Amino acid sequence: MPQTIAFTKGHGTGNDFVIVPDRDGDLDLSDDQVAVLCDRRFGIGGDGILRVVRAAAIDEGAEAAASGVEWFMDYRNADGSRAEMCGNGIRVFARYLAEVGWATLDEGPLRIATRAGVKTLTRSELGFEVDLGPWRIEQDDVLVRARGIGAPRPGLGIDVGNPHIVVALPDHRELEALDLGVLPQLHPEPPHGANVEFVVPSDPLVRDGVGSIRMRVFERGVGETLSCGTGVAAAALAVRHWAGPAAPDHWSVEVPGGTLGVRVPEIDGERHVLLSGPATLVYSGEVTLA
Repeated sequence: MPQTIAFTKGHGTGNDFVIVPDRDGDLDLSDDQVAVLCDRRFGIGGDGILRVVRAAAIDEGAEAAASGVEWFMDYRNADGSRAEMCGNGIRVFARYLAEVGWATLDEGPLRIATRAGVKTLTRSELGFEVDLGPWRIEQDDVLVRARGIGAPRPGLGIDVGNPHIVVALPDHRELEALDLGVLPQLHPEPPHGANVEFVVPSDPLVRDGVGSIRMRVFERGVGETLSCGTGVAAAALAVRHWAGPAAPDHWSVEVPGGTLGVRVPEIDGERHVLLSGPATLVYSGEVTLA
């Protein structure tokens, strides 16, 4: 018998999601069901699914639940594949929890479990800010072939809880000429794939102590999206790395869906990357699963 479930549509700078409440972990969405829900012609439409489930109700959340974390963000890409993290998605997830009264950020930070560990969120001037934690820069370059930019370009690997390859382009014309309807080819291909960011630094790069860049992104399991939160963080970190020791710790990143902020503070003796931006809930309804 067909099953009808509740959902809410939300987005962070145009990176959109189907939010599915499942507090007790009763739903078992197949990859095909996720793909249909995210289909923009035959379903609701979205870059992915955010299943809102108690950490204690999902095996991957058991360790977080034992430490007192209540909620787990079960993020699935539009093709149904599971992903470690989503920087825009976790802000939308927090906004949803606050709106339905399942959590609050008014009395302090909110901790949310993900496949990339527990992330802490607070309110910010742009909406919500998430601490993505420390990051890792990969030592070996990856060669990136993409339609529209001619010769292959070197890309810098950065892991911010999920894998990214960041490619620097010389000007906005090349950025706009990119055809991201076609999957960029990576050589060598990372074991679990990667999101690929193409970035152009502003001129001047730094104004009033804030670095500024513009980027587009191809998300694994999705395609080009209007925004990618972890990709924004990775792109800012890559340009900061290339710029050297004098590079700022505050960044403004323009994506097709809007503008996001990145900070790189020292927390407990270690550098963390923090992402801030808006989170919007659009509408709610019910849908019958395929």
